[in-house]
Amino acid sequence: MLADLLSRFYRFRVETSGEQYMLWRRLIWQILVEDFFNRYIKRSDTVMDLPSGFGEFINTVKCKVKIASDINPDCKKYLKPGIKFVCCPSVKIKMSKDSVDKIFCSNFFEHITHQDILKTIKEFRRILKNNGKVLVFQPNVRFLTKDFWRFFDHITPIDDRGLEDAFGLLGFRLVYKIEKFFPFTVKDRLPKSALLVRIYLRIPILWLFFGQQSFLIFEKTPAKLSVSSPTTGPVW
Repeated sequence: MLADLLSRFYRFRVETSGEQYMLWRRLIWQILVEDFFNRYIKRSDTVMDLPSGFGEFINTVKCKVKIASDINPDCKKYLKPGIKFVCCPSVKIKMSKDSVDKIFCSNFFEHITHQDILKTIKEFRRILKNNGKVLVFQPNVRFLTKDFWRFFDHITPIDDRGLEDAFGLLGFRLVYKIEKFFPFTVKDRLPKSALLVRIYLRIPILWLFFGQQSFLIFEKTPAKLSVSSPTTGPVW
């Protein structure tokens, strides 16, 4: 029932957004992955994209093994050949223990409850290899007001500090954070030019003015290691 509802919801979103917007969205993601996210992925990595949505990240990222996971079975049709698709809820991921190097999670936690956020993070820890990492690209409610609620499927307001608490509680440490990174939606605030987007990514001072989404990297810690280890890397 839920999967069918999600399928109908995202078909409606595609139909109402229009073909030009979807083409622009795919281009933005291609630039984001090629010019930014790829630097955090090794060519030898097994990478899971959860939720995979329209497949923009996992289709573009450079790695050895690509896995896409989503509760919506329609997401499979957006994937390029050779990508494994796992249809399941995030609270019960159909993957074996210690099988993934990196998990990419974009614009997701605002769509689920606090309880399911914690369950999802526990599942991330289970399927990640030792010192595996979760890359989180997430709207930050600290830098959004009414715009956060413009989407009907947003149910949980969350910011970078809340995510740090949740991941830290469940055996992860924060190793990298950019508080203000990317605009909330490509429909409104981003210049409609691939060149300008590439320039934006190369000038971090611009992020302070336009960034409403955060980027965080959490590392799975050994069970006996304190999860309060100091953060490394810039915090912008």
